[in-house]
Amino acid sequence: MVDKTSDVRAIDKKREPRKRIAHLDYLFVAPAALFLLLFMVYPVLFNISLSLRDVTAATLLDTSQNTFVGLSNYAKVFQNPAFATTVINTLVFTFFSLVFQLGLGMALAIFYTRSFPGARYMRGLYLVAWTIPIVVSGSVFRWLLEGDAGVINYLLRTLGLIHQSIFWISNPNTALVSVIFVNIWLGLPFNLTLLIAALQGLPQEVYEAASIDGASGWQKYRFVTLPMLRPALLSIVVLGLIYTFKVFDLVFIVTGGGPLNASDVVSTLAYKMVFRDFLFGQGAAILNLLFVVLFVLSLFYIRTTQREEV
Repeated sequence: MVDKTSDVRAIDKKREPRKRIAHLDYLFVAPAALFLLLFMVYPVLFNISLSLRDVTAATLLDTSQNTFVGLSNYAKVFQNPAFATTVINTLVFTFFSLVFQLGLGMALAIFYTRSFPGARYMRGLYLVAWTIPIVVSGSVFRWLLEGDAGVINYLLRTLGLIHQSIFWISNPNTALVSVIFVNIWLGLPFNLTLLIAALQGLPQEVYEAASIDGASGWQKYRFVTLPMLRPALLSIVVLGLIYTFKVFDLVFIVTGGGPLNASDVVSTLAYKMVFRDFLFGQGAAILNLLFVVLFVLSLFYIRTTQREEV
């Protein structure tokens, strides 16, 4: 007669190492999970709690003295005229940055996909702007755009295009335009690199067939290149929206959001409310609204990429 209990014990002994290995897997994942909890989940939850309370500099660390005010901070944010201005500035900043980055990036990508001497080296020079820290780039452009001793004004005066210095970053009419110009310069290499990779991956047989059918250069671009580039263009646009909409460091370094809030965006307004005016609740409310917008854009990006893969 066969002893079934001994067979079961033997099988269980074989499974024990697998169970131990499974437990080890959790140990390897634990540091990453702890990092996410401490530096991503907890700050978001703390910021939400902060936006629902009346917090001052004296009661910031003592949560027992903070009064629960509900959505009062959000109501104050929407009633603040500066918030409406910064929302408009953010939309203008994002729209023109993306339009010029994508347009110039596409033109340069088509140009550099052609074979000519030095094309690879010239493409590499564009990546220099991408590798330089934003703090350095912003400081350099702040010096270039300076009104009295700026290089840009010097060149324009030398060429006879202007007769008086233009105070690019201290004039309310040109401050936002100056920041948009700098952001276009910074984001152009990113668009150029992705578009070149996408163009080089397109099948050449389709272009040969279009040439046989008598298609012109514009028709090839309109009916062949753009449709096949749709997944790449969609990814670039959504990623550009996410990155540009939350820009803080560039604006803060170049103009500081001034003058008179002329170049303030949502992120710089939240910074000023928290660290200058000590309106912690309202600043947290603005950041939560920004988080919701970025979260929706991220979900849209994930969904669109999944569709393209299917």
